Amino acid sequence: MSTIKRLSRLGAVLASLAVIAVSFASSALASTSMIPVGGSGGSGEATAPATVVRTVVVGGMPGWQIAVIAVAAALVTAIAAVLVERGRTARRRPVRPLTEPISGASL
Repeated sequence: MSTIKRLSRLGAVLASLAVIAVSFASSALASTSMIPVGGSGGSGEATAPATVVRTVVVGGMPGWQIAVIAVAAALVTAIAAVLVERGRTARRRPVRPLTEPISGASL
């Protein structure tokens, strides 16, 4: 394998590991942060009352739409894989046939 390919693959692996490390670090920071609760301060300052937030979920995506999206994504991926493999096969050099059959090989 050429040096350029090795360096390219090493760069891709290091970039992937860096993205994974940043995502773990950001989720760890978010999970350990503390949200101050109003009214618990002892300094005597006036604080605003805590606001209650109610989430109303209306509608959503039906299960059949999710299934159609998943099937479409699988088909696009499969088609892309076939096209990439055909492209690689077209560029590959043909293998030379053996001039003499291997001794002991019978079909």
